[in-house]
Amino acid sequence: MSNILTSLSRAQQLSQLQQNNAKTTWDMIVIGGGITGAGILLTACQAGLKVLLIEQQDFAWGASSKSSKMVHGGLRYLGSGQYNMTKDAVTEREKLLNELPGLVSPLQFLMGHYKFQFPGPFIFNSLLTIYDWIGGKRNHRYINHAIGDFHVPGIEQSKLQGATQFADAVTDDARLVMRVLQEAQELGGSIINYLSAEQVIKTADKVTGIKVSDQVLGQQFNLTAKVVINATGPWTDKLRQQLQAKKAIRPLRGSHLIVPNWRLPLAYSVSYFHPQDKRPIFAFPWENSSVIGTTDLDHDCDLDQQPSISQAEVDYLLTGINKQFPQADITEADVISTYAGIRPVVSNSDNLKSTKPSDEKREHSIWDEQGMISVAGGKLTTFRLIALDVLKAAQPYLSDIKLKQLKNALLFKPVTDKPADTQLHPQKIQRLKSQYGKHYIHLINDMKDNELKQIGTTNTLFGELKWILQHEMIVHLDDLLLRRTRIGLLLENGGESLLPQLRSLCQTALAWDDAQWQQEVNRYQTIIQQYYSLPKQTDRLSTNHSNLLKESNGLPNELVN
Repeated sequence: MSNILTSLSRAQQLSQLQQNNAKTTWDMIVIGGGITGAGILLTACQAGLKVLLIEQQDFAWGASSKSSKMVHGGLRYLGSGQYNMTKDAVTEREKLLNELPGLVSPLQFLMGHYKFQFPGPFIFNSLLTIYDWIGGKRNHRYINHAIGDFHVPGIEQSKLQGATQFADAVTDDARLVMRVLQEAQELGGSIINYLSAEQVIKTADKVTGIKVSDQVLGQQFNLTAKVVINATGPWTDKLRQQLQAKKAIRPLRGSHLIVPNWRLPLAYSVSYFHPQDKRPIFAFPWENSSVIGTTDLDHDCDLDQQPSISQAEVDYLLTGINKQFPQADITEADVISTYAGIRPVVSNSDNLKSTKPSDEKREHSIWDEQGMISVAGGKLTTFRLIALDVLKAAQPYLSDIKLKQLKNALLFKPVTDKPADTQLHPQKIQRLKSQYGKHYIHLINDMKDNELKQIGTTNTLFGELKWILQHEMIVHLDDLLLRRTRIGLLLENGGESLLPQLRSLCQTALAWDDAQWQQEVNRYQTIIQQYYSLPKQTDRLSTNHSNLLKESNGLPNELVN
């Protein structure tokens, strides 16, 4: 029977998990609800295993909602001689493009070639010839005319000799995680958010389970499994050190700026080198906005606190974009939002900071420590291959695992059903189909005419919000606005103007009373101020916060102040 994403609320799933806990031994428990953990869950379910995935925060709370959004083959890895890694990534990119059109979309890139800058056109295009050969089709060309007038208006033209156009892909990373989780649940997988792994449980020197803690109600209980998978990204060492393992993870922060697309109109992802340190950085179109990124710095802050961009990173990214687009004059006043993610890089050295962050290799690593399989590193694009490697490592603990046919199996089942007559444009239908899978039909059919409108400049429809609130395990307001949708990133001040409209939706679907709604608005605005805004904006936003609460909650002033 299909165990669909929409069947139970989080509270009901947690209750069911606790009631059946004493008599349940899972084949596998996956700790970590990012793209790596989600991929392992799906692949294990395809192999016929009984699997539970738990996440200490919300699904895709970490880097899987704060990446650079690229589904790419890793051209720079090919340049450094990592042919096999590039081949795997290009192959996976093509599979995702074919299986999830509308969620994983083609994106054209363009890199200008400037006099005395390495690599020159000949070397770069020779590299791309190999890159395209791996992908099975020619996807690049050299351009030597109309670059600044037609292809990329406003690009720096001093010493510009030409440009190379090539192709990769882009996605909504958080929605990709949700689609993977949905596919796993279709195959019988179980998932729950806000359930943290506190302690590894051992029996006779073998890991046999974990002690977990419910982050909503504070309850603790034990879970038992034949094998435990630690796919917690930057937190990987936390559980490994309980088994006396040596630290291996070097947390690296990558930060981004989002500006309106009318301030930086882009038809391509434009790659360029920063004038200060010659690092490759980029600006690209995403969800009707433009994203500028990224930095690559050691992150020494508390991993349990969300990362945020520093003023130095803001200055660095603005310097780079204004050098590449000198007439644009992008300033802090143009920034809609910021975001920062932590890459769980496996260090090449015993001294975790002995090399420059950008010199660290990005391959994944797997450890088997007393029956707990840990995995870290790797790329969003290759999450399925990482999952296959993890399952191979787990084979000694699973007698009935079926891996032989998985490598070439479709990750996402084709959705052939069509909705009833709708006013929606086919492109919007395709987007919903790729994000929600077979459930998109019910979503569209349940939408009223006034729910077919897009929210502001985003691609999200009002009707999606009701569906998400009812079916996608929303616990907090930021789950809805920062991960299930990207409204908080794409609209000014985290979309605060929408809060009065959202109040009745949230209170109806989630049974929030007025006091809880106020707490959620307060929590959400604090998150936006501290982690998704410019560092200098925090004080300004805070002064408007109390007034916003009064407006969105409709509560007496004395209850707000």
